[in-house]
Amino acid sequence: ENHEVDAYRNFLSKFAKPGAVIACVSDSYDIYNAISNLWGGELKEQIIQSGATLVIRPDSGNPQEVVLNCLKRAEDAFGVTYNNKGYKVLNYVRLIQGDGVNPTSIREIVESMLKEKYSIDNIAFGMGGALLQKVDRDTQKFAMKMSAVDRHGIWMDVCKHPATDPGKLSKKGRLTLLRHRDSGEFKTAHPTEAGVDGWVDVMHTVWENGYLISELTFDQIRDRSDTPFSF
Repeated sequence: ENHEVDAYRNFLSKFAKPGAVIACVSDSYDIYNAISNLWGGELKEQIIQSGATLVIRPDSGNPQEVVLNCLKRAEDAFGVTYNNKGYKVLNYVRLIQGDGVNPTSIREIVESMLKEKYSIDNIAFGMGGALLQKVDRDTQKFAMKMSAVDRHGIWMDVCKHPATDPGKLSKKGRLTLLRHRDSGEFKTAHPTEAGVDGWVDVMHTVWENGYLISELTFDQIRDRSDTPFSF
């Protein structure tokens, strides 16, 4: 949790300026703890003093349930102001919901908010693939996440493990892609497993620390896609 607080504090220091609107995904571990104890606790005064509006992004779980719970926790932490229609508007913070968003879920979320007298000014919605054919990262339950971070020369494991959706648990640690020399099976594992029991590392460095290490033309990429995999 200390590392999470440090990351949020650095984020605020860099981007939270008077009049700014800044958004931050906050569900990597526990969105409710993040709102009540981090944003609304240890970092509350920094948010208020910055003059910015923080937009908190819950990104896991049942959208209707999670949004309402987040609004209530944000109200407890930051308070609300009533608009001229008698609906509550959060002080200093807002929400943005991008996970599980479609025309049906938006309607359900808004209806639940209105029942609890929360203004629609409190929330924004984001939807990508759901606006089109809905062929997206969730079609095959695939997404790439940061898995490790180098802090002053020490590698630390990082993963996403939302309290509101255990199904989004991501792999952690320094990882590579291995292929078995005999069976052709692929697996994601730590680089130290390369060369053990027939497993071969098939990853190649293309871009590193701002430099293009291996440059390929589009024709080369096409040729590679048509060529059977080999070692």
